[in-house]
Amino acid sequence: MTITRRAALATPSLLAIPGLARAQAQAKWQLASAYPDGNYHTRNLAEFCTDVDQATGSKLQIQLHSNASLLPMPQIKRGVQTGQVQVGEMLLTAYSNEDPFFDADAVPFLVADFAGARKLAELQRPYIEARLARQGLSLLYTVGWTAAGFYTQVPLTSLDVLKGSRFRTFSPMTNRFAALVGANPVLVQQAELAQAFATGIATAMVTSAQTGVDTSAWDYAKVFTPAAFSMTKNAVIISRRALQGLPGDQQAAVQAMAKKAEDRGWAYAEAAQRASVARLGEKGVTIGTVPPNVMAELKKIGETMTEEWVQRAGEDGRKLVDALRAG
Repeated sequence: MTITRRAALATPSLLAIPGLARAQAQAKWQLASAYPDGNYHTRNLAEFCTDVDQATGSKLQIQLHSNASLLPMPQIKRGVQTGQVQVGEMLLTAYSNEDPFFDADAVPFLVADFAGARKLAELQRPYIEARLARQGLSLLYTVGWTAAGFYTQVPLTSLDVLKGSRFRTFSPMTNRFAALVGANPVLVQQAELAQAFATGIATAMVTSAQTGVDTSAWDYAKVFTPAAFSMTKNAVIISRRALQGLPGDQQAAVQAMAKKAEDRGWAYAEAAQRASVARLGEKGVTIGTVPPNVMAELKKIGETMTEEWVQRAGEDGRKLVDALRAG
């Protein structure tokens, strides 16, 4: 018997050590999100992580890092691309400088309600998937935000209320809108909103009622005017390398739980629309309405911005808008 053979017989098999084989089969991923735990997007992510754990028999565990605790919003997509994290949540419109198709849901007044927003998401998906694939990423699911409205210090009786204001923006599209209404755009991330308003850096903005609740808008804004300005989406993305490195059954489980999370998240969004507006009112924020003449002006701006977006997006952009409007 050779020395090597004797050594092999004398050494217990590593796979025979209780629990080691199971440990070697486990994977633990990191998921970065910029939103607080109480936000419905974050709650949905937490349930997604639990679903994946259960569907894979704990062979794949995903740890959620919320409220920008691991990566700030602008770094999350890059973090997934470089492998710093395996999964991340991003606001699509924040990346429109990379490609206009990331910005389709931010075009003002392109959709009027959740049905329209979900249809847009379905039409937009293949374009988004193709673009992410070129960057080593895959799209797991998207979930819409509640409809955006205006936060101001006085009722929105005229667009003059916005003219000259220090208008908080968070994307090129909101930046362009600010320019068209004669406001002064100021880029402010969600986590910095309260401080920006408190110090006068920002005096008005357009964003969701949910964001207002998340940032205690009653401390810095007097009026919220629902306007269905836009219904942007968050996208949950995954490293293609990480996904393809899983056994086939685990890949299928991740995809199935992503579909479940998408359906659940859109239902959460509709519930949050009602609850968040009500919460703002309960905390003393005046809930306004857009006068018909102001809405007409806003929609005219929306048409201008739609055509500008189509020019940037090209033939595929025109196809998307036409398909959306086809009913």
